[in-house]
Amino acid sequence: MTKYFLGIDVGTYESKGALIDENCRIIADHAVKHELENPKPNHFEHDAERVWWGDLCQISQALIKKAGIKNSEVACVGSSALGADCLPVDENCRPLRKAILYGIDSRAEKEMAYLANYYGPEKVNQIYGRPLCSSDVAPKILWIKNNEPGIYKRTAKFLTSTSYLTAKLTGNYVIDKFLINTFAPAYRLDGSIDEKACSLFCRPDQLANCRRTTDIVGEVTVKAAEETGLAEGTPVITGTDDSGAEAISTGIFQPGDMMLQIGSSCYLIYCSDRLVLDDRIWHDEFIIPGTFSVSAGTNTAGTMTRWYRDTLYFDALSQQEQGGRNAYEAMLDGLDKIPAGSDGLITLPYFAGERTPINDPNASGVIFGLKLAHTRDHLYKSALEGVGFGISQLLDIMKEHQLPLKKIMAVGGGAKNMPWLHIIANITGETLNCASVTMGAAFGDALMAALATGQYHSFADFNEVIKPGQVIEPNMKTHLSYQPYRKIFDQLYLETKEMMHLL
Repeated sequence: MTKYFLGIDVGTYESKGALIDENCRIIADHAVKHELENPKPNHFEHDAERVWWGDLCQISQALIKKAGIKNSEVACVGSSALGADCLPVDENCRPLRKAILYGIDSRAEKEMAYLANYYGPEKVNQIYGRPLCSSDVAPKILWIKNNEPGIYKRTAKFLTSTSYLTAKLTGNYVIDKFLINTFAPAYRLDGSIDEKACSLFCRPDQLANCRRTTDIVGEVTVKAAEETGLAEGTPVITGTDDSGAEAISTGIFQPGDMMLQIGSSCYLIYCSDRLVLDDRIWHDEFIIPGTFSVSAGTNTAGTMTRWYRDTLYFDALSQQEQGGRNAYEAMLDGLDKIPAGSDGLITLPYFAGERTPINDPNASGVIFGLKLAHTRDHLYKSALEGVGFGISQLLDIMKEHQLPLKKIMAVGGGAKNMPWLHIIANITGETLNCASVTMGAAFGDALMAALATGQYHSFADFNEVIKPGQVIEPNMKTHLSYQPYRKIFDQLYLETKEMMHLL
């Protein structure tokens, strides 16, 4: 009997699923859109039951139906989702409130300040290797304790998104080693829970157990089978966050490989043979055994282009809704006629605060240099360039640590925007590669499910099935023309930081 492997990824605005066969060919795929809730400034949430679990159930049923297979032919299931979320659940794994999302949610500023003062600079650096930031879960748990004490008291587990999905599938609460650092200082390096360290914000029994990403941690329960269409007893792996799974989907398997994920936010993962400590970026053990990750993330990328679409290109959106061209495609018309630097217009893309490298939840977006001659196309190209400048800052940090960039794989929805990729290549001066399979994290989840069952013996085996696609080479003349604008971009935040905070 042919074996199939199912992967499902839940993202900020959309969830995707992929069903692959024993040769890693995608047999069926399915996607479901959902909304991001922004009830207050700096508050970003999802309804975990309706969005996370609801999407997974809908996608798994659709994949089995589209593929025309029996549910018993699915040999293993892997999932990924937004990293560093905070979801309190009761003893029956029922969400007690909407999930507080990853680093884009920066509501816990007071709690971050409290922890920074409690630990002191030296201890913070020892624990995190950087300042506390909005991607840390401990401040989010403390926020619930301080602002929603009734919910805090009733919480049986504080979960991140993948932990919730795996628990709903199997009844077991687990988190992979790639994500435990987001709960620092609750876990030791070996994955065990540090009872004394976590007692500052929660009880040890309120945390999930740490397992390897590809460990089989349970089987689909009777109830989950009824809701998902999967067969009872189907093996389920621990799973990981969307960025880690996306990196696997593009072949980030050895030191020197880097993934550049351009989705709702921008996230990069560099595979290193050593731990790199720098308070402007993040570090963890990577999913690949024996390697480490150097990672960084901006708060906006696709989220900002969505804002431009809805705010300035509403005519293109209206035409799309009436059956016309895709609005994002229409927004690219004429951008090639605007020179590098958008005729003296620079955008700081901090529309939702910023994570790396500035770690400032109170940072604001800035459109600098406006003149009457500028059009909305100038504004949009400048926004795309702003993301490119931010990526360039992060790559410069890699170079400071003498980390060789052997391969950069561009993935995510933004990787389908070729003009944007050319802008990023020209600003950074680096060659970008696109994977031939652009399914992303869901494909990576399915690959890891295949590995977990012994269908493949190591990540290196996937080099035979993951092939590179389009290559984007930088125009070095254009790269040089961007340099003066990059200097202004770097300085602009420093010059406006205090006024941003006053606002």
